[in-house]
Amino acid sequence: MAVHQAVHTRSEAPTPAAAAPRAVPAWLPADPVPLGLSGFALTTAMLSWILLGILPKTDLPVVIPVAIFFGGFAQLLAGMWAFAERNAFAAAAFTGYGAFWLSFWLLNTTFLKQIPASQQGGAQELYLILWGIFTFYLWIASFRVSLAVNMILLLLVPAYVLIGIGTGANDTTTIQIGAGFGLACAGVAAYTAFAHVVNRTFGKDELLPVGSRS
Repeated sequence: MAVHQAVHTRSEAPTPAAAAPRAVPAWLPADPVPLGLSGFALTTAMLSWILLGILPKTDLPVVIPVAIFFGGFAQLLAGMWAFAERNAFAAAAFTGYGAFWLSFWLLNTTFLKQIPASQQGGAQELYLILWGIFTFYLWIASFRVSLAVNMILLLLVPAYVLIGIGTGANDTTTIQIGAGFGLACAGVAAYTAFAHVVNRTFGKDELLPVGSRS
C-alpha cells in the first residue's frame, strides 16, 4: 500500500459502461499531505506549548502569523489540491483545519473583544467543543485511512474538548491537560508528515510506517 494513501481514501463510483470516458486532467498536484500535516503540526505545537506554560502567555502573538499563513492558508491550499485529487477525506480535513486557524486568528484579534468579558470564556468553550465534534466525525472516517491519522484525530478530540471546558470554567489544570493532548497530537502529525516526505522521496512504501489500510 503506497504511503500516499496514509491520509487518502477514494470512493469514486465506477463509470457506467454507456457513459463517455472521463477526461484525464493534464495537470495533477503533487501529494498535498505533507504540507497540510506540517502546517497543522507546527501551529498546534506552538499553541500547546503556551497553554502548557512551557512558554509564557505573553508569547501568544507569535502564534498568530504562523496560524494565518502556515496553519491557515497553507492548509487551505493543501485542501484545495486534495479536492483536485478527488480525496474527500484530506480535502475536508485540511480545508477545515485551515479555516480553524484563520478563524482562531480573527476570533482572538477582532471578534472576542466584542463579547462581554464575563461571557468570553463560555463563547470560547462553545467554539472549541464544536471543533471537537467536527474532529470526532473525521476520526470515525479515519478508520478507513491509516493508523497514524486515526491517532492524530483521537488525540485532537480531547484537546479541543478539554481546552474548551477549561476555558469556560477558567480552570488552568483542565486547559493544560488538553494542551498535553494537543502537543502529543502535534508530535504524531509531524511524524506522519515526515514519513510521507521520506517514503515518497525514497520511493519505498512504509519505509517509515504509518499503518496504511487497504
